[in-house]
Amino acid sequence: MTSEQELPNPEFPPPPGLIPCRIVLVETQFPGNLGSVARVMRNMGLEDLVLVRPKAHKNDSAALRMAVHATEVLDNARVVDRLEDALADCVEAAATAARVEGPVRQIKKGFPRDILPGLLDAARHGGLPGSPRAMGKVAMVFGPEPSGLTTSDVAQCHHLIKIPSSVEYSSLNMAMAVGVCCYEARLAWIASVPRGRPDPELDMRAQELLYRHFRRALEGVGYLFGEKQEMLMHGIRHLLGRLRPTRRDAGMLHGLARQILWHVRTHPKSLQAPRVGPPGNDGADNA
Repeated sequence: MTSEQELPNPEFPPPPGLIPCRIVLVETQFPGNLGSVARVMRNMGLEDLVLVRPKAHKNDSAALRMAVHATEVLDNARVVDRLEDALADCVEAAATAARVEGPVRQIKKGFPRDILPGLLDAARHGGLPGSPRAMGKVAMVFGPEPSGLTTSDVAQCHHLIKIPSSVEYSSLNMAMAVGVCCYEARLAWIASVPRGRPDPELDMRAQELLYRHFRRALEGVGYLFGEKQEMLMHGIRHLLGRLRPTRRDAGMLHGLARQILWHVRTHPKSLQAPRVGPPGNDGADNA
């Protein structure tokens, strides 16, 4: 999956359930950031928050005020002393850092849209891509506001997420960084969830039935007549074929043809006589 990943269709409703991704905050200093993180987590369908040696208290009034209707995320947040404890039951983890040094340069790096589809796939298959194992848990790890994660923190993760911020001012507020990554996790999760049975395209027999039905309807209203009727029908066949109609599309088009034929039978006097004007008046030459 690349940064050119196709976005999911917004006309589909989001999948039910929560995203199996934990947010881990290391040594968070400002309670307002805790509340903001809780709120965006709930907005994007995440609920598992773990705090590693927090400097700010999750029940601070500023945290609760910023969480708004997501105080339950703060109430249920676990507090641990070590990053290892926060990640112990996860199958994979991704760190976020502006820059890294030393051997951790070898871990997989990328933008959120590069990393998160694979990370969530690991959750879906229990850490083994493509396997039928039960769903596991993955994590995204964010460092303290002033300094970010240490090299040893990053070394405990499988991936490194880098948010492509502006070079003029590249430092993001920690809660903003969590928001960006939660949003991208949401997109990846929606894109990965099957949407039920796809609407199949028409086979050749069904296409021919549709063409014949439409021909009868167009003949009934006088659109197909004279020397150009075969050319016009060929153009209509080409148009419908290029659209690659599905069974649902065909049902709608058959309904349209039936309604035209019904109108022809029940209101014959409302139809104008076929035109016999010069070539081009039938619209064929304007396509």
